[in-house]
Amino acid sequence: MTFTKTKLALGIATATLTMAGALVSPQAVAHSKAERVAESANSRAEALEAQMNQMQQMMQSMQSELNRVKAESTRPSAESEKVQELDQWMTSVKSQPVEADDHHDNTLFFRGGYAHSDNARNGVSIESTVAPVGAQDQSDTDAWYIGAGFDFGLTHDVWGLMDNTQVLAELMFEYKEFGANVQGNALANMPTQLAGGALNPRSVTVNQLTLTAAPKIKFMEGSDFRPWVIPVGLGLHVISPPSESITVLNPGIMFGGGADYRVWKDIFIGADARYHLTGGAADGVNTDGFTAGGYLGIGF
Repeated sequence: MTFTKTKLALGIATATLTMAGALVSPQAVAHSKAERVAESANSRAEALEAQMNQMQQMMQSMQSELNRVKAESTRPSAESEKVQELDQWMTSVKSQPVEADDHHDNTLFFRGGYAHSDNARNGVSIESTVAPVGAQDQSDTDAWYIGAGFDFGLTHDVWGLMDNTQVLAELMFEYKEFGANVQGNALANMPTQLAGGALNPRSVTVNQLTLTAAPKIKFMEGSDFRPWVIPVGLGLHVISPPSESITVLNPGIMFGGGADYRVWKDIFIGADARYHLTGGAADGVNTDGFTAGGYLGIGF
């Protein structure tokens, strides 16, 4: 009896467990399925989020590349605009009337004025103890002169030492005449007294040709009024008639100074004074003296 009750209790317990399992299993299955669905949804969400992040990075990369391309595309445009502006400026400059440069470095000048010799010169004579000296006159010490020359520009600032100060190379010649009717003797006699002719002196012209080369320092560049100086220059004097020893050349040095004024474009008027020093007589003829006068210059 007791065994039968035990079996019966076991059967009831087994049936109860079976029914509970039957009831619990769908719930458990349903819960497990929900978890799997949630996990799958989470996985898909995570995958979608990763794709979105990747797409966002791609979009940022594409935006950066687009900005770079835009920057490179606008750069040639800016350069081309600058080129166009430069072309327009050059065109406007070319279209403007060209103003002639009125200032030149070189000058052609013509001189004239008064000359004075430190010593009077004889007409003509021969330095001899045998030949008769005859009668002769001395020329006047005053004379008139004419001349011309060139100024060639060398530098505008004394080779970097002084601003607005030119150095020019001057090449010049001048002709002086001390007398046109100076009575000569011996060689000037007609016929010559050396051949026993009677005293019949001819008149001679006492003159002198001077060639000079000198540096000229000209101040106040850019101004219409320009003073200048010649610190020292070389001079070569050709005398006529010849000296008592039949010598015609006498070298020396020259000093000078002056100023000019630009009256119009490259036309100048000026005044100068110069002194010629030979350091002694050349075979009895002393050519020391000075000149003072005016000049007309033309720039080129």
